[in-house]
Amino acid sequence: MRSAVRRRWPRTCPRLYWHLELDGWSLLGYEVVDGRHADYAPGSPDLPLVAAALTELQGISAPADVEIKQAEERWAPYAPEGTARYFAGDVLLHTDFAPDNVLITGGRARLVDWAWPTRGAAWIDPGALALRLMDAGHSVEEAVAFARRFPSWCGVAPEVLAAFGAATAALWREIAEQNGTVWKRAMAQQAATLGRALGAPVSEAGGASASHCPGPRR
Repeated sequence: MRSAVRRRWPRTCPRLYWHLELDGWSLLGYEVVDGRHADYAPGSPDLPLVAAALTELQGISAPADVEIKQAEERWAPYAPEGTARYFAGDVLLHTDFAPDNVLITGGRARLVDWAWPTRGAAWIDPGALALRLMDAGHSVEEAVAFARRFPSWCGVAPEVLAAFGAATAALWREIAEQNGTVWKRAMAQQAATLGRALGAPVSEAGGASASHCPGPRR
């Protein structure tokens, strides 16, 4: 699957040089990217590079002839009833913006570890990145403001973002309940805060609010 999806990967992703099918095994030979993990901390000079990489990815359509995960199906178990359809779209999504999945080299960010390529709405990736920024020390207001850099996020109705916030909080709550390591519990707390900021009825205490983009909605 990755060998087929890579035809649509942007230049910020490692190149696939060769692909062999041998005795039931798929062998893939990728470009070696010699870089360091991205620093998401507030004020980091890596942040504009990450934004540029995601901006490029936002313009890539998922290949119609390749079976990959559908966003509306991935988030359906966690989204409020009747809202999974909001996640549908045609854009190629990465969905896992953990800083060790982004390498900084040669003055740009490279997106690696495509374990969850997904076809869906373009605004999902800025939202996924916002949560990781919060984990790196950004306030929820700062993280949502970063997401507003992307037109796909600014063009989304508030009820859609609320559904994303609720689904993200529910997903990470389940992850933390299944494996309560410290970092997963922390991510669940951040996801709950993000959910409340986006207008989702998240049950945990605390939280903050954050405004969405000004101007008309599509």
